[in-house]
Amino acid sequence: MRLTFASYNIHKGIGRDRRCNPERILAVLHELGADVVALQEADRRFGAREAVLPRQLLEEQHWRVVPLAGRPASIGWHGNVILCRRGIEIHDAQPIALPTLEPRGAIRASLSVEGQGFEVVGMHLDLSGIRRRRQIATVCAELRERGTAGVMMGDLNEWSPRRGALRAFDREWTVLSPGRSFPSRQPLAPLDRIIHSPHWVCQSARVHHSVLSAVASDHLPVVAELALVPGSRT
Repeated sequence: MRLTFASYNIHKGIGRDRRCNPERILAVLHELGADVVALQEADRRFGAREAVLPRQLLEEQHWRVVPLAGRPASIGWHGNVILCRRGIEIHDAQPIALPTLEPRGAIRASLSVEGQGFEVVGMHLDLSGIRRRRQIATVCAELRERGTAGVMMGDLNEWSPRRGALRAFDREWTVLSPGRSFPSRQPLAPLDRIIHSPHWVCQSARVHHSVLSAVASDHLPVVAELALVPGSRT
């Protein structure tokens, strides 16, 4: 089984031109060709936390929203959203309580394709390095209890390419380095990452840099194609 995973901080739909343009974000998502996408900053921060991407537009583009919204107008948890293409079964979804002082968060979804199950976590981590390490340890512990194939994705807010908070990942996790994703105009830092368990083999990983993605948000999406290792317990 091969699946394409992507993570994208959409900056509340506001592009480099300071315009909020949900259709432009959806066009970038179409370019990715992903099966599962983790979005960050997908809800407005104040008030009713209204979703930036209208659910109807997502459904018209054949996306299924993993259901875990805590507010009627929202589609996510602290701005974190997981989208799946049709054909992927959604069995369960829950927020993960992170140690934080900022409006950050993580969400977990139990998914399957043709009977093969796996876990996906979308997350947006703290600006504090110490707190990031604690948050990563919390997410790793959550997936360790699940004991199945897992993929973590999100804006880790970690500028170091290999060290810093990345050292908090358990040894069995592989932290991919798709490349520099922030800021989108002239990327300097690899803030956005995809991490996978030993059940997967990475076929490719990249930063998606297109004419649209360069202006749609202050982050560029990151994409990885993963293949499930034959015989892996899921």
